[in-house]
Amino acid sequence: MSEQTRTDTREIDWDPRAPEVLADQVTAYDAMRAHCPVAYGAQHNWTVFGHADTIRVLDDPPGFSNVVSAYPAVPNGMDEPRHRPYREIVDRYFTAERLAHFEPRCRAIARSLAAGLPVPGQVEVMSALAEPFANAVTCGFMGWPDSLRDPLREWTGKNHRATLSMDREAMHAVALEFDGHIREQLDLRRAQGADVPADVTTSLLAERVDGRPLDDAEIVSIVRNWTVGELGTIAASVGIIVEFLATHPEVQARLRADRSLLVAATDEILRIHAPLISNRRRTTREVTIAGRQIPAEERVIVLWASANRDEQVFGDPDEFRLDRDPADNLLYGRGLHDCPGAPLARLELHEILDALLDRTPRIEPAPGTERTLAAYPASGFATVSVRLR
Repeated sequence: MSEQTRTDTREIDWDPRAPEVLADQVTAYDAMRAHCPVAYGAQHNWTVFGHADTIRVLDDPPGFSNVVSAYPAVPNGMDEPRHRPYREIVDRYFTAERLAHFEPRCRAIARSLAAGLPVPGQVEVMSALAEPFANAVTCGFMGWPDSLRDPLREWTGKNHRATLSMDREAMHAVALEFDGHIREQLDLRRAQGADVPADVTTSLLAERVDGRPLDDAEIVSIVRNWTVGELGTIAASVGIIVEFLATHPEVQARLRADRSLLVAATDEILRIHAPLISNRRRTTREVTIAGRQIPAEERVIVLWASANRDEQVFGDPDEFRLDRDPADNLLYGRGLHDCPGAPLARLELHEILDALLDRTPRIEPAPGTERTLAAYPASGFATVSVRLR
């Protein structure tokens, strides 16, 4: 804890971990956006709730640094000019050609999981579909063995619990455990020589930056960034979308009739209910946002789950519409640090939903069950049950 934090006597505007906030994060963020659009929090950081103010932060990388952690984060935790050569490497793995190569594998995973669902029957979406799909497509894209699926699922739970508890020692141990899985895959490929598989993980071993090969710490950081986000946000996204379709039969019918709308529809559903709550920044100079003066070297939270519901941009934030300007949707970020994996995420969500709609004539809320919301800092649902007809 810094000296500034220990002696901080500034008035606290809100606590993102307060029980009333955790009980319904989206509703709490909507309320904060209306009466305190930039708030100083109990954890001694600033949260930006509005769409325009969020864009102000995203469009000023020199003023709002991405270097926010003591641990290396390649490339998302880097600023320019160091960020650029690493981002150029990462972008090569999400080209149309790469995704076209992965698409049949992704489709096969989605259709295998959908085929295993009981129709007719009742399904708990997170455990039966969302989490297994996220684990399987992560392993499939990286070229990892199916035997890693269960360990990754267990790891995701550990990571969430450690983050929720803010237990630094536990978070460090969980991070080391995940890094161990990645390093094991790197060592296996080095040992295979000419028989090494031509997959994403192998390709990373051949990448170079500044005229030298990436070292293992850099590769591990890149892969950690891809896969941790993939495991959590894809699972959350599937749960959010399936629940939305179950409770909005008119949207479900529209998508069943016209599958070309799937990508735009998933973007809009995930604008309404964000699968990723927030990201962090750090001020490099004193700034003023929404009339609040924020000193240099302060932590700033960019709250996607609020900005994408700003009434000043979207009107009724819960209204599902496919005629909105896609540039307004911050689902995959914006600018220098936008999500390089957005095309992969869209492909994966398209394939799992296409498979689910093919498998089921109708998806409905399961009678007599309650949805359990995911706990901060996660989003979506911990459990959500539907009836498949």
